[in-house]
Amino acid sequence: MQQQEVLKQYFGYDRFRPGQEELINAILQGQDVLGIMPTGAGKSVCYQVPALVLSGITLVISPLISLMMDQVKALNQAGIHAAYINSSLTEGQVSKALQLAGEGRYKIIYAAPERLETNSFMNFALNAPISMVTVDEAHCISQWGQDFRPSYLKIVKFINSLPRRPIVSAFTATATAVVKDDICCVLGLRSPKVLITGFDRENLYFEVRHIRKKDMEVLNYVKDHSGESGIIYCATRKNVDNLCAFLEEMGMPSTKYHAGLSSDERKRNQEDFLYDVKPVMVATNAFGMGIDKSNVRYVIHYNMSQSLENYYQEAGRAGRDGEASECILLYSPQDVMIHQFLIDNKGENQEYTREEAESVKENDMARLRAMTGYCTTKKCLRQYILHYFGEFDDNRSTCGNCSNCLTEYEETDVTDIAADILQCVRECGQRYGMNVIVGVLRGENKAKLRSYGLTEMSCFGLHKDMPEEKLKNIINEMIAEQYLFMTKDKYMLLKLGKASSEVLSGQCRVVIKCLPEQKTQEPEPGRAGSRRQRVSDILTSAGLELFDRLKKTRLEIAREQAIPPYIVFSDKTLLELCAKAPSSKTEMLQVAGVGEVKYERYGERFLEVIRQFRQEENRPLCFEDHKLTVSSETKLTKRKQEFVLTEEIREQLHFTEKMTLSDLVGQINDLRDERIYKRLTGKAVMQKLIQNGMIKEIYRNGIWQKKIMEAGSRFGIFLEKHVSEKGAEYEVLLYSEKAQKSIVDKLSGEWRNLMSEKSEV
Repeated sequence: MQQQEVLKQYFGYDRFRPGQEELINAILQGQDVLGIMPTGAGKSVCYQVPALVLSGITLVISPLISLMMDQVKALNQAGIHAAYINSSLTEGQVSKALQLAGEGRYKIIYAAPERLETNSFMNFALNAPISMVTVDEAHCISQWGQDFRPSYLKIVKFINSLPRRPIVSAFTATATAVVKDDICCVLGLRSPKVLITGFDRENLYFEVRHIRKKDMEVLNYVKDHSGESGIIYCATRKNVDNLCAFLEEMGMPSTKYHAGLSSDERKRNQEDFLYDVKPVMVATNAFGMGIDKSNVRYVIHYNMSQSLENYYQEAGRAGRDGEASECILLYSPQDVMIHQFLIDNKGENQEYTREEAESVKENDMARLRAMTGYCTTKKCLRQYILHYFGEFDDNRSTCGNCSNCLTEYEETDVTDIAADILQCVRECGQRYGMNVIVGVLRGENKAKLRSYGLTEMSCFGLHKDMPEEKLKNIINEMIAEQYLFMTKDKYMLLKLGKASSEVLSGQCRVVIKCLPEQKTQEPEPGRAGSRRQRVSDILTSAGLELFDRLKKTRLEIAREQAIPPYIVFSDKTLLELCAKAPSSKTEMLQVAGVGEVKYERYGERFLEVIRQFRQEENRPLCFEDHKLTVSSETKLTKRKQEFVLTEEIREQLHFTEKMTLSDLVGQINDLRDERIYKRLTGKAVMQKLIQNGMIKEIYRNGIWQKKIMEAGSRFGIFLEKHVSEKGAEYEVLLYSEKAQKSIVDKLSGEWRNLMSEKSEV
């Protein structure tokens, strides 16, 4: 049986996802592979499909019991014989499983890395026809990753001890370039096919909320998403216990998971979550690896993660079915201090030399700085994550599906404040961190500052009326723009960057993005921003009613079979059943996620529900304009249209003698229908002006400056000198009334497809 047939018969899909077929073909040709694919991209199919095609047994090394159990249940439901070997089994059960495996009963066997050294398992492995060894969560083998597990080093010894070296395949969702190379080296992959499909999860919405009253924020969010399944991550067991108790007290069915609970309680709580008995799981990061629950609609981080690797892996547990889902991080500066303390006081690992331990600590601090940067940046959150993992798209600076891209920020000139900050850092000898510098500028009469002699500095109290958070925000922006940098040690001292001299000499301006004044107060609890629409949004009220009936049927089957509901069919499959309303086996097999085996087990029960519903209800199940778009090959989400300057906008525009480009673009954006159209960016217009030879960018004295060309002067662009409150001169690029009207003409004409050309970057 070839891979295409296996995919359809057992998994119910007609086509492979990006990257899957390439990796499968390499395996079937006998080549080692490393697949780096985001959560939900279908890593397991990459080794499960070839496992069924290869002649022998595939051994999957997996770190968690829950992961193995879920995978094996799902495979058995699909008609694939699989087993797991771990500490949850008695010795008798282990012996029986190994005996059946040796007799060829199982094509896929999951095992924990610790199991590889036992005599019984080694005896089995030395005599079994092992065609492939698959290492899941392969980043665990790298010391430089965020989740190093020494037990993973045993895998290499195990492979080398086999009489015949099998194909070795490795998979992970999070790996920087350094970790990727380490996996290949430590695992001993031979001329591997390395494939990175991209880290982007387009269905996930990312948001950072700067919140003080976190409990109420979580409560209101969970209320707003009642009936949906979600995970809330907390940094400590105490937070988990308190938050779960609070939610339960407020009538929100919730459960919890952390290492302080007994194994029986953890197992019971996890099953309540998987079976949708309690849709909200409050947990530490001990929960989630390998949890294949496809209908998790949101992941909330009550506390900031220690690294972007951890955050993206945990947030990625939302929306595994491809449906629109939300990843919300509740940020507090105190989170940074807690993580820094934990890094400083991490117990010694006896397997590290002193130099290695220092290097690991420095890497931990670097990851913490990157995570803090994510929480404070005003740039696109998605692009920030992708850049961290080494994925760059020169044609895209915004995603339209994160809180920063959907927030209308104002640009504020903070040149004078920035100069004071730089002067303070310099006057203090570049020997202190952010908290001390902010304390000096705000004139805080603290014993610590007095003991350092900093209350006598000329910059002491220069900005005593400015909120601490605003000063820190400006400093973070200055770090992002390289006016300042932080040392890489645990002290995180502020130092002057290469571009600081231009600010101190008045040669350049510092402009930051911030919320308009009326929006700077803490947001309303449970507020909802713009989101991608979900597949369910294409269903009419009748379609949603059918969806509820199908979910009820799925739950009945799940209870009968003692399996989680999503293993029967995912939410996405149920929604497609509603949209297509199949009436026969042939039609039902065209629905993504319905294979031959699952149809034989459950198909008729679902078809009967659909037939009965159609007899009772003849109204349309989905909106007319989406009837033909529902298929496994089509993304079932409605996105905002690219910006178009309509005649209605044009008629309402007003022009002045001179205007900045940002003011003109801001006026246009204010007049557009933001529910339909994406924002026009000043950067997109500027790029067109540069491409048309009106403006040229020149790198001078360490900064990029814009020079008006002859064509630009004729167009009506000119420079005007301004003077700051402190007497520093700077130049502003302005546009005459003629230039303003010409830009609008071009946006209506030859630049009409400006945004779809992705010329904004």
